[in-house]
Amino acid sequence: MTDKKQLKYDRAYLKMAYEWGKLSHCKRKQVGALIVKDRMIISDGFNGTPTGFDNCCEDKDGITKWEVLHAEANAILKVAASTQSTNGATLYITLSPCIQCSKLIYQAGINRVVFANKYKDISGIDFLEKAGVKIMHLPYEI
Repeated sequence: MTDKKQLKYDRAYLKMAYEWGKLSHCKRKQVGALIVKDRMIISDGFNGTPTGFDNCCEDKDGITKWEVLHAEANAILKVAASTQSTNGATLYITLSPCIQCSKLIYQAGINRVVFANKYKDISGIDFLEKAGVKIMHLPYEI
């Protein structure tokens, strides 16, 4: 696929990740993620509490509860419950991954990450680059 055509797809998938993030009940940040392999969406996720828990993501002081799962973790866990494989897939995410999620991304075999906004701590991106995962910062304007 040409670079120009790939960029068109990258923007479209990132736009879809933004829409998916709007499903999050989190007040501080709504993050969406898509995992794409062979131009097929194989998983999606947004930040939120585990299934069966109260959908409220923040405590009374506005601090994110410890049990909230990040969008990319939710997408990876969803694939784990399916027959799909993330080996060689691309992760599209509206916010760059934290260090904990970066380990999951790498271990899941995802070899490319396209993100729109930088998280305050970029050590997750640094880890992925060191591990050989292709990283693309693609600012997206809503």
